[in-house]
Amino acid sequence: MAEGVQGAAPDRADIAGALAWARTHIDLMDARVLLRHVLQCPAARLVAWPEQALDGEDWAAYRALVERRAAGEPVAYLVGAREFFGREFMVTPAVLIPRPDTELLVELALAHFSDRKAVRVLDMGTGSGALAITLALELDEADVSAIDRSREALWVAMANAARLGASVSFVQSDWFASLGDERFDLIVANPPYIAAGDPHLDQGDVRFEPPGALAAGPAGLDDLQEIVMQAPARLADGGRLFLEHGYDQAAAVRSLLADAGFAEIASWKDIAGIERVSGGRWLGRG
Repeated sequence: MAEGVQGAAPDRADIAGALAWARTHIDLMDARVLLRHVLQCPAARLVAWPEQALDGEDWAAYRALVERRAAGEPVAYLVGAREFFGREFMVTPAVLIPRPDTELLVELALAHFSDRKAVRVLDMGTGSGALAITLALELDEADVSAIDRSREALWVAMANAARLGASVSFVQSDWFASLGDERFDLIVANPPYIAAGDPHLDQGDVRFEPPGALAAGPAGLDDLQEIVMQAPARLADGGRLFLEHGYDQAAAVRSLLADAGFAEIASWKDIAGIERVSGGRWLGRG
C-alpha cells in the first residue's frame, strides 16, 4: 500500500461502497473524479446508480488510483487531463498542470485584442499548450506561436492542438533563443517564478510537477527578468507583454517593466484578489 492508505480495502464494492472507502483516504471530490475516470461515466451515474457493482478490473484500478492520490500524486496526472477555459487538455508529468489563475492571461488578451484581426501572439513556456491553444481558438484569425525548452512538453502541446483543432506553430526554444526575426503584437508567459529554496516546492501537487517549470533563481525572478529584458526586441510597436507571477512579485515585475522602457504598466488581480499578472505596452524606441 502507498503511504497514506492504511488497512486493506474490501475485495469488492459497488459505487457507494467504493466512494465510502476512498473518502477515508482522500478528498471526496477527488474520489469522485477518479471513479468517473475508471468507469468512464458522467457524474450523474455515480448518484443515480450507487448500488452498481464494480467488476474486478475496475475495482482494482480504482484502488490503485486512490492509493496513488493518497501518496500525493496530482489528480490531473492520474486521469491525464485538466480543464482550462472550458476545454479539456491532456496533461502528463512532463508539463505543468494548468490552473484557473492562468485564465487571467486569456481574459486580458481578449480584453485588449478581441476586436483585432490576425493578431500575432507568442506564448512562452507553453507546457501543455493550454494558453496558446485557447488564444488561437478565442482570438479571431490569430497567428499564434508557442515555445518551450522541453521537447516532451511540446509533444503534449501538439497533441492538444491537434485534438482541439487549433492552429499553433510550436518551436523548441530556450525563451527567445531559437526564434527568428518576427515581431509580435502580444507576448504572454506563465514562466517559473517560485524561489529555488521555497519550502512549497516540497509540498502538495508541485512535488510531482517538472521542477524546471516552477523554480527560477533565489528570488523566483530570474526568468521573468530575462523575458522582460528581451521582449522589446520581439514586440511590434504598440505590442503588449503580459506575465503571470507570484503572489508577492507584482511590484518587482512592474519595476522590471519600467526599467525595460515599457509604458502603461499595470497589475491585475486573480479570482482570489491577488495581483497575479503584470504587463505593459511597448511603444518603441521612438
